[in-house]
Amino acid sequence: MGKNLKKIKIFYIVTKSNWGGAQVYVYNLATNLPKDKYDVAVLYGGEGLLTEKLDASGIKKIKVENLGRDISFLDEIKAFKNLINIFSKEKPDIIHLNSSKIGGLGSLAGRIAGVKKIIFTAHGFAFNEDRPYWQRLIIKFISFMTVVMSHETIVISKKELEQVSRWPLVSKKFTLIYNGISKIEFLNQDDARKFLLKKIDSAPSTVNFEDCIWVGTISELTKNKGLKYAIEAIGRLKKSLGDDWDGVFIIIGSGEDRGYLENLIEKENLEKNVFLTGFIEDAKIYLKAFDIFLLSSVKEGFPFTLLEAGQAENTIISTRVGGTEEIIDNLKNGVIVRAKTEKEIANAIRFYLENKNEVADFGKKIKIKVMEEFSLEKMAWETLAVYEG
Repeated sequence: MGKNLKKIKIFYIVTKSNWGGAQVYVYNLATNLPKDKYDVAVLYGGEGLLTEKLDASGIKKIKVENLGRDISFLDEIKAFKNLINIFSKEKPDIIHLNSSKIGGLGSLAGRIAGVKKIIFTAHGFAFNEDRPYWQRLIIKFISFMTVVMSHETIVISKKELEQVSRWPLVSKKFTLIYNGISKIEFLNQDDARKFLLKKIDSAPSTVNFEDCIWVGTISELTKNKGLKYAIEAIGRLKKSLGDDWDGVFIIIGSGEDRGYLENLIEKENLEKNVFLTGFIEDAKIYLKAFDIFLLSSVKEGFPFTLLEAGQAENTIISTRVGGTEEIIDNLKNGVIVRAKTEKEIANAIRFYLENKNEVADFGKKIKIKVMEEFSLEKMAWETLAVYEG
């Protein structure tokens, strides 16, 4: 009888346990590694949907006390010590860090604890966020030091690879691996719309949801998602088209900016045009409810939501941020606009309304591209090559 090979112990580490892009990435990898070869655990801060899904999938999880999104010097010190203790006790062969904050803390803790291989995935570098210049400089330096302390860094778009590929001392540490998704079983349009309407408590009975254009998005309600500009674009359309504007904008998601967005909707007199559903679990299966999927972000990495909307054959309007142009070929399988420009978003929606024949096959073309180029299998295989390299 042959000897049993020892499994490779790998820890995925993420700052938050909600269900954003980094969490989807971690879950997809953790649940798709060969179980006969890898012993997997996920380290996390807080409680959220990620932990529920990990439990349901039988993936080991370890909570890192004091690890959270908000910056607190005392909590950072405590979380850092907790990471060192966990690494020293559990002795993982590989730690795979996800997010800028845990990248810095985790890579240094991993070095101190003697972890053999430290991988950092930059899910959109934080120095690309809409921040004061001095803050971006500090974040850029921290990102550089994270790459220095890591053995390998995965970037998820060519655009960000170009930003960092000439950094001194670390140029050979970068690998481009696109995000990928598996096949999704969508609800048909009628059933998806019926479900979403039940989630809109404030929907006026005077709105004809049956015959109007549905613009929609799945998004955290945070500043980085640029929803302010999307809502203002709907306001601009309503003012310019008057009675000819027959559409609604459905925003699926939760987050810290909900109150601000509710006030903006009221300020723009859009209570009959823009609706917040709140968080919906597995929201992607309802994407066929939308005629147009709108991504209005001011900062992204390589958004899973665009891949999901592409697989659903939505007509996509997206801002030019992160790797979106590597998914969307402008005016071939979708429309690209500049970030923070409500006028361009409004014009793109208007283009759809006035050129339905031209955009009729955008959805089919983007679905083909997503299925061929951005599969979960491809992402997992390329990531395994980094682990084993």
